[in-house]
Amino acid sequence: MYSYYLTIVLAPLAAAIIAGLAGNKIGRAGAHWITIIGVGLSCALSLLVLKNMFWGGAAAENISVYTWAVTDGLRMEVGFLVDRLTALMMCVVTFVSLAVHIYTIGYMHDDPGYTRFFSYISLFTFSMLMLVMSNNFLQLFFGWEAVGLVSYLLIGFWFKRESAIFANLKAFLVNRVGDFGFILGIAAVVMLTGSLDYATVFGGAEAMAEQSIEVLPGNPWNAMTVTCILLFIGAMGKSAQAPLHVWLPDSMEGPTPISALIHAATMVTAGIFMVARMSPLFELSTTALAVVIVIGSITAFFMGLLGIVQNDIKRVVAYSTLSQLGYMTVALGASAYSAAIFHLMTHAFFKALLFLAAGSVIIAMHHEQDIRKMGGIRKYMPITYWTALIGSLALIGFPGSSGFFSKDLLIEAVRESHWHGQGAVYWIAYLSVLLGVFVTALYSFRMFFLVFHGDERMSEKEKSHLHETPAVVTVPLIMLAIPSAVIGWFTVGPVLFGDYFGDAIHVSSAHDVLGHMGEAWHGSLGLLTHAVMTPVFWLAAAGVFTAWFLYLKRPDIPATIQSKFSALYKLLDRKYYFDDLYIKGFAAGGRNFGKFLWQKGDELIIDGVIVNGTANTIARLAGVMRHIQTGYLYTYAFAMIIGLTTLLGWLIWLR
Repeated sequence: MYSYYLTIVLAPLAAAIIAGLAGNKIGRAGAHWITIIGVGLSCALSLLVLKNMFWGGAAAENISVYTWAVTDGLRMEVGFLVDRLTALMMCVVTFVSLAVHIYTIGYMHDDPGYTRFFSYISLFTFSMLMLVMSNNFLQLFFGWEAVGLVSYLLIGFWFKRESAIFANLKAFLVNRVGDFGFILGIAAVVMLTGSLDYATVFGGAEAMAEQSIEVLPGNPWNAMTVTCILLFIGAMGKSAQAPLHVWLPDSMEGPTPISALIHAATMVTAGIFMVARMSPLFELSTTALAVVIVIGSITAFFMGLLGIVQNDIKRVVAYSTLSQLGYMTVALGASAYSAAIFHLMTHAFFKALLFLAAGSVIIAMHHEQDIRKMGGIRKYMPITYWTALIGSLALIGFPGSSGFFSKDLLIEAVRESHWHGQGAVYWIAYLSVLLGVFVTALYSFRMFFLVFHGDERMSEKEKSHLHETPAVVTVPLIMLAIPSAVIGWFTVGPVLFGDYFGDAIHVSSAHDVLGHMGEAWHGSLGLLTHAVMTPVFWLAAAGVFTAWFLYLKRPDIPATIQSKFSALYKLLDRKYYFDDLYIKGFAAGGRNFGKFLWQKGDELIIDGVIVNGTANTIARLAGVMRHIQTGYLYTYAFAMIIGLTTLLGWLIWLR
């Protein structure tokens, strides 16, 4: 198995290097074939690992591959921890990446950066695999930063666009804020345990929880709480939780395939995975779990509202990602780590499907992305239509879809969690995820109806060229639509209630909400028949009906609502003014402060007073001294007499 793990990680890396450095020699076909083979090999071996773990009963493996350095007893290593959590993440990452690689052949067909793009997405896959397979914090941080770096390159892939450059800088800077907290959390782990190794750190978790840290002198804080909150700040950046969410919608400036890869299987899921991996730590800090669940609740509901007012097809899906990441974070805060990972898995399939379906529409519409300029596309693009419908139904949790099993049970886990009866935290979390169901259905089917149904609002020229996209685009849609529709049926039982994760996820007995729910579990069919009696089903149905009524039956009403509630619409349209705060507040404030230091500190004090002031003083003194140098002997004799007289007087005075 050791060689399997190395092959899984290194195959995409080798393909990325070949496509990147030898792209001109191997050509466009060579670039996409080498990367598809590399990622395909990783996917096949990942599925084999999952098979051996789940059906073959293979034990988890903790392997040290390479010791980079040892200093003061602190070992810095490259290694693999392959358990059932890792195996699941490996399969999700490589399968979605494989579908995106195939899709990219069609989407980027005419792009001059074709080989470079394939190199980047293969490198992205390698980075994410290094992250999820790590057995220590050093390698985790390497993968963490590597996915950030490649996302920067991909978001700004079309680097001649000012908007793309702005978006990748925004993503880079916002993630630096989260990563600063993350590296402080790792530093706290090292300080408290003297180790970077997961097994050692988790083994010493109880001792960590008994220690304290003085963040401010005279104010001791629980060491575990501080450590977990710092680690979660890193997750807030990577997984785009409010208020560090602002970079994710702008990442739509990159090509659509990378939108699918970032949002579905790689970068944004890293934070969710990390918190689940750190469950032995988070379970020992109720305060940290409270922070997690409240931040997730705010993100789940309020970011979903922003999707209602978006008109760019990709941005609607992007705000959906923000909201669904909030759902996963809420599950983490409710100690339902398995539910969070389960929703991460199902979400990866249907969210990648929705992005790629949006890309298919964009290709057919000659890169038009405004849903107000579409409509009635269903009859022109039947495969895209049906796959997009499957993705949309999974997103809203339609009974029987993969999203139904993961989302409904996630909400139920929040309702039954240890926060029940704990006042504000419980009600913030539960109402946010419950009301978010209506919001999700509303914005999802608003987009679906405006794009595929209703009047055709495109020009006659666009309509004449409108047709289904090639097989290289539609086949990945079908590949993703199948698990989006059916995977929940086969996985919900073992993943949530069958102890699939085993020791990979730790939950204290007092927080084991899924164990409690498992006592009443009667199988997938039982959950399906029960679905129509829950508020989740009726809220989703109400959202779909509202979207149908407002955007197909009475399309005049949304404009009336917008005019009557203009202040609310402006608040949503301006994204709660977060961009204004960060760009016009923090960024502009930083620039203005720098300008002040430059003008007052550099120009006035350093240049004006110290450098030029000194030079001017010497020049003036030299001007005075020049007048003393007359060239007459009697002047110098007189000066000498005055000097001697002064010296004698001073000596007499001293006596």
